[in-house]
Amino acid sequence: MPLWPASTNHVMRDLYQRLALSPSANSHQISSAVTHCANSALRQDAETVLGVAEHRDAYNKLHKTVSDIGQLRARLGLTHGAHWQGDVANDFSLPPDNAISRHDELVDRVSYAVSLYNHWRRFKGPLLLVALFTAGAGIGLAFGFTLGLGLGTR
Repeated sequence: MPLWPASTNHVMRDLYQRLALSPSANSHQISSAVTHCANSALRQDAETVLGVAEHRDAYNKLHKTVSDIGQLRARLGLTHGAHWQGDVANDFSLPPDNAISRHDELVDRVSYAVSLYNHWRRFKGPLLLVALFTAGAGIGLAFGFTLGLGLGTR
């Protein structure tokens, strides 16, 4: 069952935010906020949607979904264009989240790993030569020491 008549073109507004209510507000708090609301269109919408239990349940499901989308948009740094600022379409939009996103963190970690790999590749050739020389010298010394001990016992 639709919350509004099909013939009207409504944008979903955050009635709780506009009435300064929590989504967990009880019916007494809602009726008090609606009674004290100065905006007649908002008051009429709130009475229609929040005043009827069945309508409120449907609205709460939509409200949760749209609020989650607003939080996701904020975390991704997405906002409405300047021409939408202050419009009812902005009710569920939050300011961009300035905290680093998981995507940015992952990109930074992969970039760091690539830079370490490139650093290793640059020195891999000389390091292999040094390691080979050191291993050869070690084997030569060990062989010479063993040979020297073998000759010394005769």
